[in-house]
Amino acid sequence: MTDDTRFGLNKTVQLPGPLPLDSGAELTPVDIAYETYGELNADASNAILICHALTMDQFVASTHPVTGKGGWWTDMVGSGRPIDTDRYFVICANVIGSCLGSSGPATINPATGRPWAMDFPVLTIADMVRAQAMLLDHLGIKQLHTIIGGSMGGMVAVSWTAIYPDRAKSAIIIASTARHSAQNIAFHEVGRQAIMADPRWRGGNYYAEEDPPASGLAVARMAAHITYLSEEGLTEKFGRRLQDRDAKTFGFDADFQVESYLRHQGISFVDRFDANSYLYITRAMDYFDLAEAHDGVLANAFKGSKTRFCLVSFDTDWLYPTSESRTMVHALNAAGAEASFVELSSPFGHDSFLLENAEMARIIDGFLKAGDGS
Repeated sequence: MTDDTRFGLNKTVQLPGPLPLDSGAELTPVDIAYETYGELNADASNAILICHALTMDQFVASTHPVTGKGGWWTDMVGSGRPIDTDRYFVICANVIGSCLGSSGPATINPATGRPWAMDFPVLTIADMVRAQAMLLDHLGIKQLHTIIGGSMGGMVAVSWTAIYPDRAKSAIIIASTARHSAQNIAFHEVGRQAIMADPRWRGGNYYAEEDPPASGLAVARMAAHITYLSEEGLTEKFGRRLQDRDAKTFGFDADFQVESYLRHQGISFVDRFDANSYLYITRAMDYFDLAEAHDGVLANAFKGSKTRFCLVSFDTDWLYPTSESRTMVHALNAAGAEASFVELSSPFGHDSFLLENAEMARIIDGFLKAGDGS
């Protein structure tokens, strides 16, 4: 593992564990792949943990090793940017269950010497948090300056504040929720069934053949991607315009631009993501209900919290609408926690948090600087 923490150099650490899981199983050892940016200061007080979304990864501000593309949040993370790597030591870890180096179904089961596949234990968001806590312990970071997450990353971040109430001075939760709704679960189930119905899934044992269930995973991605967009955004970008033709084919090719776009999203996704990981992570999200472990009362999850919160939602996000953020804000207020909230306007739906947004950048910059006393 490299010790250079100035640049986005990919690192992997194997921690001995065991990591107790909510299912009652234990995971050992625990591999965690992560990236860091900036330098940790002498008293380890400038660390920011960024928690990624379902299909994202640790390459938040550096080149992706598979796609060769830049990081997924380079507008937000870097020198002189809102999450300023000249001021902060930024960490982003691949969640366990994923497929970019952390323990997951594609990694080796030490008991068999073969990929875990569907023998990998089922995970929860809380399990992901505990694994990240092990990483921070390894790095010698007792308390985070800030924890930040959008979408699933917001679930991870808000869970951090409940499980480890003294380990984050502040938290930024973007386009997220405190529990998965029936509609969210339904969309995920469509995707999982598409993967498992693909004959190449083989009950999850497709690694040796190097012939993954690409068709099923592509359909899962297409279905999910629709939920990340908005009607306004789709209409503005595609409308009912035809794709590279002047007339309908009266067949089942991609007549419409929006069809071609979704097919491209599905095909490109299978090159960088593992189908079994998609099953495991979506299941963890579906199990997520922060109030459940607190007598069904969300405010109890934040009782006595000293963390300072900032919540951001988007007006066209129908996957995790503003009402979900308001529910968290009301619970934080009931618990006496310090919380600010803003709904931003954007035509791009749930994906707005990943796109360049000057107002979101201003809010994050101001919130972090307020925490520094500047």
